Amino acid sequence: MFLPSLSTNRPIPEYLIGNIPLHQHQRMKCHGPCEGLHVHPIAWLDAEDAACFTDSSIQTLTAESGEVLAWRGVKPDLSKTKVAANSFLIRHPWDLLRANERFVGTISEPLSIHGSVHASAVIEGIIRLGAGTRILPGVFIEGNVIIGAHCKIGPNCYLRGNTSIGDGCHIGQSVEIKNCLILSNTNVGHLSYVGDSVLGEKVNFGAGTTTSNLRHDGKNHLTEMEGLLIDTGRRKFGTIVGDRVHTGINTSIYPGRKLWPNTSTRPGEIVQRDIQFSNPNS
Repeated sequence: MFLPSLSTNRPIPEYLIGNIPLHQHQRMKCHGPCEGLHVHPIAWLDAEDAACFTDSSIQTLTAESGEVLAWRGVKPDLSKTKVAANSFLIRHPWDLLRANERFVGTISEPLSIHGSVHASAVIEGIIRLGAGTRILPGVFIEGNVIIGAHCKIGPNCYLRGNTSIGDGCHIGQSVEIKNCLILSNTNVGHLSYVGDSVLGEKVNFGAGTTTSNLRHDGKNHLTEMEGLLIDTGRRKFGTIVGDRVHTGINTSIYPGRKLWPNTSTRPGEIVQRDIQFSNPNS
């Protein structure tokens, strides 16, 4: 159920987390003393957890659920296991958000700023900026934010939390983005709030599109998967938006809802249930 809700053709190891593919994150974590480690292809491997393999007595790393994440040798040896603190399998779209939080939240230096930042922009945190990206007047960035190449950020927008934005994106006038993973060539142009959400490629949010991310009772968000309500484990959770989704102006999206690839909404629509098919009349 993972792929249809975000993409029709992108395998999970190719998804960008902080603008780096998942499989490349795995290679980076396994470099050095634990090089040659076998890693489950859809595992998010935390650096601190991977470091356990410097201890020769550890042969297998598992999730709290018992699922094998990484191992030495031909096959996992479950007699010499360590339970991971921060590693997990990416089985659902919101697991990408969790991985993005782990990666972006731990960056400690800019590493690269190849774009331009206007003198009136305010940055209180660490940013990484791709080539050709412009931070326009009135932008306020709070916390760690990674922005790809050839993006236009602003004017007068607010980016916060552990947010990553892909290449060729536009985040514009009076937009607030909080703790999101946004893939390439996506536009949130004006007057919108997007929080704790994943947006696929080539998404366009009409003006005033707003996501809700908090239940009134403060409990974890549930979301529908194959007819069942699944506990996402998240108290703050917005929406999952697939590739090439377009929303009409003033669309409001309930927490935990998913808009599948190539779907759309009408102006003023309230999304109370997942949207799985395009509306031919929109």
